[in-house]
Amino acid sequence: MPRSLDVLLTALAPTMWGSTYIVTTELLPEGYPITAAMLRALPAGLLLLLVVRSLPHGRWIVRALVLGALNFSVFWWLLFVSAYRLPGGVAATIGAVQPLIVLVLARHMMKQPIARTGLIAGIVGVVGVGLLVLTPEAALDTVGIFAALGGASSMALGTVLTKTWQPPVSPLTLTAWQLTAGGILLLPAALMFEPPLPPLSVSNVAGFAYLGLVGGAMTYILWFRGIALLGPSAVSPLGRLSPVAAVLLGWFILDQTLNPLQSFGMVLAIASAWFGQRSQKTQPETAAPPQRA
Repeated sequence: MPRSLDVLLTALAPTMWGSTYIVTTELLPEGYPITAAMLRALPAGLLLLLVVRSLPHGRWIVRALVLGALNFSVFWWLLFVSAYRLPGGVAATIGAVQPLIVLVLARHMMKQPIARTGLIAGIVGVVGVGLLVLTPEAALDTVGIFAALGGASSMALGTVLTKTWQPPVSPLTLTAWQLTAGGILLLPAALMFEPPLPPLSVSNVAGFAYLGLVGGAMTYILWFRGIALLGPSAVSPLGRLSPVAAVLLGWFILDQTLNPLQSFGMVLAIASAWFGQRSQKTQPETAAPPQRA
C-alpha cells in the first residue's frame, strides 16, 4: 500500500477523535468522566477480544497493561482532569506538545535522530493549535497544566513503546489487548470515585456506543497500524487534526464562530501535521525487531 494512503488512513483516527467533545457534551450524561472513559474502552476491548480470540501471554500480559494504562487509563484520566480545570483551548494547546515529546523519546529510546524540519513543524503546530482554540478569557490552573502535560507525556510514551515493543500480532489484536487492559484499570476508579450512572436515554446509549466502537476500537486500530508502519515520530503530528476537527464540528453543528485568526491557526495546524510526518519519511524508524512472547 502506498505510504500516502497509510498516512491518510492513520489521519482518520485523530480526525474522528475531534468528535469526542461534541458527542460528550451533547449525548452523554454530565459528571461521569472516569465512567465515560471506562465505558469507552472496556466494552469495545471485550468485543474485539471476542473477534480476535487471542489473549496476551508471557511478558505481553504486563506489557498490555502498561500500554493500556499509558494510551488509555492515564491519558484519558488526565485529559478529563485538564478539561475540567482548564479552558479547552489551553488544554488543547498544551496537548499539542505531544509530537515534540515523541521526538525526544524516540531519540533516546529508538536512537532515531531528530529531524530539524520535524522540530520546526512541532513548534509551528503548537502555535497553530493555540491560534485555533485559545481565547482572550483563557485562564491558567497549575493542576490543570500539569494534568495536560502528564496526559500528553503518557500517550507520547505509549506511542513510542507501542512501536518499540511491537508484538507479532495484528493491529486489531493489539488494540483489543490495550482497550481491555485500559478499561480494566479504569473500572475500580469509576466504582470508587463516581456515583452509579442514572437510567440511560437512547441518546446516552448512542453516545457511548459511538465513542466505544468508532472513537475507541476503529480509530485505535488505524492509529496502532500507523505506528507500526510509519513509526511514532511520523504518526504523532497527525494528532493535531483532532482540535481542527473539533472546531469545524462546533462551527458546522453548534453554530460556533470561526474568525480569520482561527482559520489561520487551522492552516498552520494542518500544515504542521503534514510536514511533521513528511519530515520522518527519510528518517528510518530504528527499533529492536519484534520479540515473541
